[in-house]
Amino acid sequence: MAGPTKGSSPFKTIAGATPCPGGWLVIPARLAGVTVVAEEAFVLKKLMDVLDYRPKFEFGAINIPFGYPEHPVGPYRQCDREARELVRWPRRIALRPVPSRAALFAKSRQEALQVEPWLTKNDFRRFRWMKEAAIEIQPFHSRSFYSGNADLSFVHMNGDEPLATWPHHEDGQIERLELIRAKLPGVDDVVSRVPPVGAGISHMYEAAAMLWTARRASGRAISRLPLDPEWDDGGIRIELVR
Repeated sequence: MAGPTKGSSPFKTIAGATPCPGGWLVIPARLAGVTVVAEEAFVLKKLMDVLDYRPKFEFGAINIPFGYPEHPVGPYRQCDREARELVRWPRRIALRPVPSRAALFAKSRQEALQVEPWLTKNDFRRFRWMKEAAIEIQPFHSRSFYSGNADLSFVHMNGDEPLATWPHHEDGQIERLELIRAKLPGVDDVVSRVPPVGAGISHMYEAAAMLWTARRASGRAISRLPLDPEWDDGGIRIELVR
């Protein structure tokens, strides 16, 4: 039987990433067949650092929306509405509304609220990372990187049964760690370590959930929400994957 060609690697490089106070928490891994070998988590300051990381990630899932409508279309995109139906109560609140570019890049909070009156203080705190995604994600990134949501991925890992626990509570962390241990053996060891500076325990679980989705993407096994594609004016697919 012929072996790998010269210069080829038996591994695929994948990663799960999520926003954190220090920037973006990344859990990188090597994928050989169905085996995921996770490496030490680290924090990168900018989203561009994740997209341009070397060695390059062949597949990555990022816990941030891609695709922003130019103008208000309602508080939820179609993919968000479908994801909320899958996640269900009480964790559906983790699928937050996504602002239009008009609100995201408004000159002030007051101006943003005039465009999207539903915005809350918590929504404005997320603007930092969403602006990066709105600027940095380009159509060619769709070959490697996918927009996900940690709660959506955990529900998929749980056999499409909703989680009733909260990620910041001990019982919620135990439940999520057990799902990671069952679906991504060995990754639980990385997730259980002290988080790198700039990230917390809940971010480690979120990045692991994104790693699950990145592994599915590498096998062309992702499910797209919505099934019928939508794009924003910049050619970015407006979707969530799991």
